[in-house]
Order: sequence, then structure tokens, then C-alpha cells
Amino acid sequence: MQRRDLLLLPSLAFAQDPREITTGSVIPDEFYADQPYVVKTDDGAWLCVITTGPGHEGDGGQHVISLRSLDRGKTWEKPVDVEPATGPEASYAVLLKVPSGRVYVFYNHNTDRVKEVIADNPPYATGFNRRVDSLGHFVCKYSDDHGRTWSVQRYEIPQRDFAIDRKNPYGGKLKFFWTVGRAFSHQGAGYVPLHKVGGFGEGFFTSSEGVLLRSANILTERDPAKLTWETLPEGDVGIRTPAGGGPVAEEQSFSILSDDSLFCVYRTIDGHSACTYSRNGGRSWEAPQYMRFASGRLMKHPRAATFAWRCENGRFLYWFHNHGGRFIREHPRRRTIAYEDRNPVWVCGGTEVDGPTGKRLTWSEPEVLLYDDDSMIRMSYPDLIEEGGEYYITETQKDVARVHRLDKTLLAGLWNQASAKGVPQAGLLLRVPRGTLSATAPEFPIFTKRSRRSDYGLEHTRAGVTLDLFLALPDLAAGQTLLDNRDEQGKGIHLATGPSGTLVIELSDGRARSRWSSDRNALSAGKLHHAAIIIDGGPHIISFVVDGLFQDGGDERQFGWGRYHPQTQSLNGAPKLRLSPHLRRTLLYGRALRTSEAIASFRAGPEA
Repeated sequence: MQRRDLLLLPSLAFAQDPREITTGSVIPDEFYADQPYVVKTDDGAWLCVITTGPGHEGDGGQHVISLRSLDRGKTWEKPVDVEPATGPEASYAVLLKVPSGRVYVFYNHNTDRVKEVIADNPPYATGFNRRVDSLGHFVCKYSDDHGRTWSVQRYEIPQRDFAIDRKNPYGGKLKFFWTVGRAFSHQGAGYVPLHKVGGFGEGFFTSSEGVLLRSANILTERDPAKLTWETLPEGDVGIRTPAGGGPVAEEQSFSILSDDSLFCVYRTIDGHSACTYSRNGGRSWEAPQYMRFASGRLMKHPRAATFAWRCENGRFLYWFHNHGGRFIREHPRRRTIAYEDRNPVWVCGGTEVDGPTGKRLTWSEPEVLLYDDDSMIRMSYPDLIEEGGEYYITETQKDVARVHRLDKTLLAGLWNQASAKGVPQAGLLLRVPRGTLSATAPEFPIFTKRSRRSDYGLEHTRAGVTLDLFLALPDLAAGQTLLDNRDEQGKGIHLATGPSGTLVIELSDGRARSRWSSDRNALSAGKLHHAAIIIDGGPHIISFVVDGLFQDGGDERQFGWGRYHPQTQSLNGAPKLRLSPHLRRTLLYGRALRTSEAIASFRAGPEA
């Protein structure tokens, strides 16, 4: 197997991909399933609340249920109604456990049985919106038996009027709002997030901003009727978009930093998620900014839930969708179009650093966390649970909610990304020394095969391929072949230079052909570059990591990553591999490297 000019290594066998969402454990529901949030109770159970109902989101019969699991979400006890399906709409619940072990559940309740509200025309031809699950009264119930039963009485949580309330069609007498994510305790008080809404129209919510409801005595007071509440921040305006941003700032997610600062991240319709910090318990917030990677590049994100969590090890995880930018911000129907493309989910690792006003978070380059083969499926509204050194995450596609155990090595890679250095060895098929122009082509793994089902249909192997290269081009003329294993029928892989300093990869199995490129100006003439082209057979995605940075499309493309044809069978072509003399190091893998691995390989240098 060894020759002086190259080294061939055996390919790996591939197992089920835990990132594929159908591998998770289902959380029972009635049909619609939203916001599956979990707390760990004092008797060792996971207590989950879900908004569910017999119809679709916003239909009649929508209500809140709870479930308990004693085996980390594999099975669940019989659901318990927090509110019955026969009552007014009850929706969008979050949980808070206090030191006594009592668990509070907070949610929207259409107590007054409002049937319709004034809305924009268009899009509401009658001038009324008949979906009434995001208005009314904000209420809570409690459980003193770890979620087995809930108090008969519900208690209203007062919220102070802001300008956005007084400007709604009812002058604030009827309020529009909802909540997502986690309630939390901080410096002896309890906090519950709330998202105020200005009105209904194109894109459903036409304007929004975030607040926190703070109770100074909820952690100790036993009588819910005696709880005190204040609405933060102080003043008349909630957490909004950065200066010059749009009217939508919603689904604020809060994390506590080690210096007791609060970090908040939330969705917008500006093509980017936004964030801000509070140094005084939420009473005021720093000027909001759009989220950025540690490199300073803006993160892209649509109008989808985007959450950050502090883990027990003091590090952070950030859930987002890694596309958007000006293609959402400049769209004439951005309130609506921004809801699309929530598949796959991406994750970044966060680390605290010192800033001029306190601790801040710096974020790694992204990895794929979860995906579905159907690109129209939209995963959202997650929660993170740590148990016994393992990490679990919930998510929903609105009709199925699931629990997934995460790969700890993926998370560790994110957290160690800033310092990791070295060439990955697992899955390495071929190492080509500098100056080699022709080599025996490795045998890449197959991507699809006939299954053993009764219909013998297609089965994805979830295999992958990665090209890991150092190169230095004397000029940037388009059409320079860098790597090519295609046969006379065009089967195989072709990597070449494209226009405007891009790299272009073409894949073909003789039946389907796919093509994707790096971002513009990824390459400079005469400069040594590292490029990892990752062909991930899980989500069927091609991504480029150039000089340690994930290519996200910049201002030129909404998506920096692209999908290849999911029925591609194989990328094996001619027996010989043709290589450019401008390659300084060539590594070929029979698997998809993680972004973190590609960055470590870049940092190792061309001689590693």
C-alpha cells in the first residue's frame, strides 16, 4: 500500500449520523408541537412543556401540556394539561424552578376569549387577524410535585406599558406578546423573557421588542398572589435592533456571564442576529450590535429562533442558521421571506473575554449541528440540557418535537478551535507530496446505495469527502485545474480556479452533476493559501474553509455553503489523479472534516 511518492490509507466505515433529526427521540404531542423546553426537577426527572393542539399553529384547541421523563428523553410519562384544549388559547410556555423545588410555568392566555384583532389590510382582507394565540394575558401556574400536577388557579403577571403597547390599535388595553426560551434566576431574583408586539400584518408580527419581567421575591415567596413584578429595561423602549435596523427584534435569549453581566441575542429581519449586554441586571442595555465571529465578520441569520446557552464548564453554545445578510435585509417582503431556510442548524462555541465594560463573548467558526434530508423542514425553538457529562438538545419542526444527544467531541472542537493545531489522521486516504502531478486516485466512499427495505430504495450512507490543500498561484486566471480525477464520462471531482479569485468544485457520478464555489476574492495571486473543501454526505452540503475562515457568502451570496445533488452515488472516476504544480500540500479524506479540524490543519502549516 505504500509508495515513496504517496501514502494510501483505508477508508472508514460510516455509522448512523446523529445530526440527522429523525435519529432523535420523539416527545409526544397531539399534532402541533412547539417550544419543547425542559427543566430538571428535584426528583431527577426532566420536565418538558410543549404548546400543542389538534390543528396547526394558531388553530383552536391550542394549549400547554407538560411531560416527565426519567430516562433522558427516551420515553415520557402521560402528558398533563397545564391548560385544557377546551379552554381559551394557551400558548408558548417557559419554565422556572425555584430553590424550594417548585416549578413555575409562564405562558400566553387568551383569558377574554378574543376572537379577532385589528390588523393591516393588506394582507388581512377583512382588516382583522383571527389568530389569537399571541395576545391577552401573561399568566403562570405552579407545580409542587415536580410537574405531575399543576395549580388549579392561574396568576396574572403584570407587564408595564411601553410605547410599542400604546401605539397598537387598542392603545395597550389589549396587549400583543409571547415568550420563548428560558426564564432564569439572577442575583436573588427571577426573570422571565417577554416579546412585545406592535401589530399584525405582513410577516404576522410587524414590529417587536424584548423585555424582562423581574420578580424580586419569586425565589422565596410561597404565595403566588404576593409575587412582585417589574418590567425591564427602565424607560419606554425595550431591546430593539441596532441603529438603522428594522422594526423586528424578538425572541430574546438571555445568558448570565461570569461577572454577572447578562448577554442577550435575538432575531431580526436585517439578515443578522443582534446582541447586547446589561451590566445592571437588565435595567439598561448597551447599544445593540449584530453578532460577529471572533474574526470580526458578521454572522448571518434569518427570522428564526437564535439561542445562546451557558454550559456548566463556563463555555457557551450558539444556535443559528448561517445565512441571510443583505439578501434578507433588502428583500421587499423581508418580514415574510426571512422565516425560510431553517435547515440545517449550525452551532458556534463561545468563550468569555474581557471588554471595556465587562465580560464579552467571542464566537468560533460554525459547524452543522442538526439537519433533515427534506430541505423544507424547519427546525427551531431548541433547549439545551446537560446530564451526567452529556449534552442534549430539543427541537421541533412544529409537528414533531425531539431530543438529541450531541457529540461531545464536536462541541469540544468548537471550544478549542482558537488554539487547535494539527493534521487530522482519521479518514485520511491520500497524502500527496509537493510537486506530484499524477498519483493513483484513492477510492472514495459511496454516498448512496440500495437499501434492505422491502422496496430496495435509496439509502444514504452519510459518507463524505474532504480536499485539504495548501496552494500558491502565480496568477488568478480562471479555469486552472488544481485537482481532477474525472474519467472520460465526466465522473469524479474537478477543482479549479473560478472568476474573481474563487475556487470552484464540480462533482459528478455520471447521473447528477453539482457545482459550488468559494466566496469571491478568497484567493490572492502569489500568496500561500489553505483551502478545505468539505463534501458532507450527512446534510449533502459543500462548504469551503479558506485560511481558517468558513466561507459564508459575504455580501455576494445569501448562502456561502451549498447543497449538492442528494442522489449522487460516488465520486470515483479515473484511476489516476491529476494535480496542479501549484499545490504545496494535498490531503484527501474519505469523510467530511469538521470546520474545527480544517482550521487546525490550516494552523499546522504546509509542511505538516
